[in-house]
Amino acid sequence: MSYAPLIKEIGRGPKGSKPLTVEQAESLFGDMMDGRVPDLELGAILLSMRIKAESREELLGFQRALDARTHHIAVPPGPRLVVLPTYNGARRQANLMPLVALLLAREGVPVLIQGRHDFESRVSPFELLAALDITPAASIAEAEAQLAARHLACLPLDTLAPGLDPLLALRPRLGLRNSSHTLAKILDPAPGHSVRVVSVTHPEYLERLHTHLVADGGVAMLLRGTEGEAFANPRRRPQLQVFANGAARVAFPAEEGGTPPVEGQTDSPEVSANAARIRAMLAGSASIPQPILDQVQALRELSLTPRS
Repeated sequence: MSYAPLIKEIGRGPKGSKPLTVEQAESLFGDMMDGRVPDLELGAILLSMRIKAESREELLGFQRALDARTHHIAVPPGPRLVVLPTYNGARRQANLMPLVALLLAREGVPVLIQGRHDFESRVSPFELLAALDITPAASIAEAEAQLAARHLACLPLDTLAPGLDPLLALRPRLGLRNSSHTLAKILDPAPGHSVRVVSVTHPEYLERLHTHLVADGGVAMLLRGTEGEAFANPRRRPQLQVFANGAARVAFPAEEGGTPPVEGQTDSPEVSANAARIRAMLAGSASIPQPILDQVQALRELSLTPRS
């Protein structure tokens, strides 16, 4: 396949470029995940999309290609599977993503943590998960067994969607994130049986992914993550939008004001201190921030949405 005609359409900058159709985008992203696009053309496509930004149709096409190449997880009977992405890690604040997962699992809601980490300047979420005795499953079957036994499992991206992982791995080489980073946040390993938690860093992606999640029709939560991680900032709750069957609503509005440290609570991204803080919250010896409780409540309610 010649990729020059597609690059010609998307590579003319934010004003001169044209969006691909859903079918073109699905075919293109499928080739990208399958490793069929030569390096030169792949770099041109990734940077063109970065400059142009993905359209509604392109995201839908990319999602279709991703869905066809993502291993599916069998969800135990009962609530939907909450899918928590982890790709950024901690920089200045404690990472409370595992707390969200553990609180939900404790209530019988199955949770799958999925992701990868390549930020040398940030504390790895997988080191934190290991300190909390949450280690990545070696296979899909092992993850399914863990979900059935303790309502919690973790899978690295290269196991869940092998074709997507190499595209994310290009970030250090290119110096920029690309469309695959957005797709990783909306990855669905249990279509019709899941609640995806979609976290974004940049405000413009809130509008873009709001449009996508309405068009996609699945069950999801969209929020501006904390340093990119999929948990509500304990210093100030972001808006928590929820989606089901093509409709969107605000479960909790954003709190006003800045994001000062929470009085009386240590807030270190260092692994041992972060893990100790989460254990204390689970044990009841430290208070759980209200934004986290709000997020867990909304996810618990979403998990009870009838499966399709």
